[in-house]
Amino acid sequence: MKRQFVAAAVAATLALGLAACGTGGAAGPAAHSADPKAATGTLTVWLMNDAQTSWPELVGQVNDEFAAMYPDVTLKLSYQNWADKVGRLDDALKQGRAPDVVELGNTETMKYILDGSLAQVNRNDYENSDSWIRGLENTCTYQDKLFCVPYYAGARVGVYNSAMFQQATGSADFPATEDALLSALDKLQAKNRDDRSFSPLYLPGPYWYAAMSYVAAYGGTVARFDSSGNWHGTLEDPKAQQGIQHFVDLVRRYNHGDLTVNELHQSDVLGTQKAAMIYGNGWEATAAATAPAGDPALKTALRVTGMPGPNGKPLPSFIGGSDLAITAKSQVSTLASAWIRLFTSARSEQVLADKNILPNNLTQLAPLKDKPQTAAAANAVPDAWFTPIAPGWSAVEKQNVLPAMLSSILAGTSVDAATRAADAKINQLINNPS
Repeated sequence: MKRQFVAAAVAATLALGLAACGTGGAAGPAAHSADPKAATGTLTVWLMNDAQTSWPELVGQVNDEFAAMYPDVTLKLSYQNWADKVGRLDDALKQGRAPDVVELGNTETMKYILDGSLAQVNRNDYENSDSWIRGLENTCTYQDKLFCVPYYAGARVGVYNSAMFQQATGSADFPATEDALLSALDKLQAKNRDDRSFSPLYLPGPYWYAAMSYVAAYGGTVARFDSSGNWHGTLEDPKAQQGIQHFVDLVRRYNHGDLTVNELHQSDVLGTQKAAMIYGNGWEATAAATAPAGDPALKTALRVTGMPGPNGKPLPSFIGGSDLAITAKSQVSTLASAWIRLFTSARSEQVLADKNILPNNLTQLAPLKDKPQTAAAANAVPDAWFTPIAPGWSAVEKQNVLPAMLSSILAGTSVDAATRAADAKINQLINNPS
């Protein structure tokens, strides 16, 4: 899919960066050794801590495979936290000590593609590349060139306490339409009226991923690329405003917690039974039923389902996930590619699928569409929306433009005024590589 959305100056900057760095880095002897058994050197890998806590056996399996192939290569793997990874990576790149392989959240990739920090990769080197989930592949692609490899996907869904729904509505089944859902939530609200801290739907006020899903449901967008060759904010467009108003109305109607708190710990609210449902990632059902923050007694009651949206259609979901990239100045790019090839092989992706994590390709995703634990997320992925693939989008996120807009509305600012202010800020940031 051709990406012709960045101004000529930015494209020129990228071209210069790639020319300076080389598409595969300055490969040393280890990278070009014809015999893997003779290869030497050190390969450094940064993975996010999700891999350490949720699928350590996959990491061990791949590292053992790699060691058998390259017995004289030293592998140094470290785990990163989402909160400070970008800052640490930026520092490492500036100081010339960047890892050879780095995991990037799919909203982070474009920043590093545009500043020349990532090496170009060959899709034919990786298994199932002909059926990669398009939303993930797009986050790795610039001007028909690939700069990272899809790792896994995610989509937001409804997570609800079926026992609470049964008690309040007479049915443990999740409503099929939004009108029916609102009716059920009203009954839950009435049944728990004496508990002022109980939220039928715990929908955090600054939760911009959810808010933008409602924007997408009404046909709106966060930003668009225009004929002048620039991105511009479009939140003040009527369709986008309608979606934001819909989201804000739901928050005010059903969230009885602190409206300034974000969604990072919403599974705890579900786990303490202070909410009947949340809109989040499928794994949050497991978190809500896991001690110490959650309650193991809820394991059978918590269910994952597709979220109905306005106008009788499913709510469009944000496609989340991660990609794996080789940094441009890696001296062992061939080794880096080999490790990524093992880590994203069909065998490896099946380990993720068996843990109800969405794999990087449609072939292995297909069985998960019929599996109760994963059906909602797996079916949401093909039609999911994504943030603007723009040079300055990471700055928009870093400066919390969307959470600040939502918080200001919930504090009393009109949707019209808040969206105009947000668009003005987006316009300042979105066209400039961050």
